Amino acid sequence: MDFRVLRAFVEVVRQGGFSSAGKALFTTQSAVSKAVRQLEDEAGVALLDRIGHRVALTAAGEIVYRRALKLLADRDDLIAELGEVRGLKRGELRLGLPPIGSSTLYAPLFAIYRQRFPGVDVRLVEYGSDRLEELLRAGEIELAGSLLPVAEDFEWRAVRREPLSALLPAAHPLAGRPSLHLLDLKDTPFVLFERGFALNRILLDACRASGFEPQVAARSSQIDFIVELAALGLGAAFLPEFMFAQRPHPGVAPVRLDEPRARWDMAMVWRRGAYLSHAARAWLAIVDEAHAQA
Repeated sequence: MDFRVLRAFVEVVRQGGFSSAGKALFTTQSAVSKAVRQLEDEAGVALLDRIGHRVALTAAGEIVYRRALKLLADRDDLIAELGEVRGLKRGELRLGLPPIGSSTLYAPLFAIYRQRFPGVDVRLVEYGSDRLEELLRAGEIELAGSLLPVAEDFEWRAVRREPLSALLPAAHPLAGRPSLHLLDLKDTPFVLFERGFALNRILLDACRASGFEPQVAARSSQIDFIVELAALGLGAAFLPEFMFAQRPHPGVAPVRLDEPRARWDMAMVWRRGAYLSHAARAWLAIVDEAHAQA
């Protein structure tokens, strides 16, 4: 199978249509349609169900999509490994970082990395941890910052372990307590991050394990906005303790969350068994140094 055909098929699935896939691949819609038809001809079955301007995977399409992601990721690994064997003098680090905590945890590491390896081109993407794990599986990035626990198809190195604070409105009846459990907040609405942030998944899974489904009052990707919503009484927000300490708010009472299933354990993760470039291994070495000092 032609890798370009596989890439076109994968992009159609990701973008939800042929036109958007063409724009993402810098080609025409007709070229993308032709590539997908070629793949369907080779497979001998329909891979996509065309619904107006949208598409959905058929059962066969699900199988091909899953395999295509791995084939494309393995191809990128092969090219990177062969490139280093040929002695490339300039490397590339494809790194994904979550918006939460990166300025504190990773900005100092970036400075060290740039000083030691000025010739390396750092390609950085920023998404929530769940989205970054998708990009890892697709081979689009080598390393990503993500919250533990992660799936078994990933390896990881610890970066920082931190308890969470429940950020309560100052007038909340639990605001004066030294610590609390999630179950104590079952009648309090939650202010969460946008979908795709692993912290949401960790909190919601812990709530379900405690026997309740929280009411979500609002979602945002902006930390300061989330803190302000908590201060205005919309509900309880959640941040790692060190992060709220950097932006205290007079209208918010932070209370430590005593919940073993809900902690902020940040790690660098990569696909299990994947080839890591010299640039990626150098980044992990700096992460290890910083973690050992901490």
